[in-house]
Amino acid sequence: MKKLFACITAIAAATAMLAPVTSVQAQQKFMTIGTGGVTGVYYAAGGAICRLVNKDRAKHGFRCSVESTGGSVVNINTIKAGELDFGVSQSDVQYNAVNGARQFEKDGKHSDLRAVFSIHPEPFTVLTRKEANITKFEDLKGKRFNIGNPGSGTRAAMEEYLSTAGWKVSDFGLAAELKADEHGAALCDNKIDGFFYGVGHPSANIQDPITTCGAKLVPLTGAAVDKLVSANTYYAKVNIPGGLYAGHPNPTPTYGVLASFVTSAKVDDAAVYELVKAVFENFDEFKKLHPAFGALDPKNMIKDGLSAPLHPGALKYYKEKGWM
Repeated sequence: MKKLFACITAIAAATAMLAPVTSVQAQQKFMTIGTGGVTGVYYAAGGAICRLVNKDRAKHGFRCSVESTGGSVVNINTIKAGELDFGVSQSDVQYNAVNGARQFEKDGKHSDLRAVFSIHPEPFTVLTRKEANITKFEDLKGKRFNIGNPGSGTRAAMEEYLSTAGWKVSDFGLAAELKADEHGAALCDNKIDGFFYGVGHPSANIQDPITTCGAKLVPLTGAAVDKLVSANTYYAKVNIPGGLYAGHPNPTPTYGVLASFVTSAKVDDAAVYELVKAVFENFDEFKKLHPAFGALDPKNMIKDGLSAPLHPGALKYYKEKGWM
């Protein structure tokens, strides 16, 4: 009997020890951020945000994780399907989703899409092989060029540029559909002559082929760019700053968009509030997590490049700060 009583007591004690752990686990909530290729700034942005969220997870109960994806369009569609809580998207892709335009025309307006904040500028970047002797985009006619993988914001922007410039995909000798993680190696391996990529700078995705095989940045200017910028508020003429990359002491003119952070109206207000709070309460730390974030200003981030309505969880924090 004593042995039986001792055994029951031991089991009860063990159960009591496990109870608090089980309770904590039950309270743990998860949020997932869709980004882009692992060498791009989207992935770095998602990682930086999750790092700040997870720093205080013992207080708010949310655990954040990052998922590498095909980019802007994929992120928005996956958020719509309820498979991601947050995602990074080009500002033009966000606009198209809200308005049911271009790549979202078939499925109609994404009425549940909500903005959280914008992040860094994303100049559209053309990088070419040194040996190809490309000095302007028009020189790429008949060349092997990577137009971006389907489902990425880069591909959507490339198609819009080509249409405005009066080009067809068949005007390239080869129109590759490589992902961002693949185009640098393909360039240096002489499988393509150039690629188009919307990315924040400096970027390892651009740095690596410049360092490895002397790749060259090419300006993106002219009548098509002028028309796109004048017709669309989410586009702006920008420069890739000089001095960021070896052999490029001068600015490279182009145009671009903003990276934006989006979610769904169906995502809990508390999750959005805690994520936004984690970023802006640790803003100096956030800016140091990637060079592309260095010039960010919160008052611009809550309005620039945002076509979707702000999520109530984000709006609550911005009002508490007196920013709105």
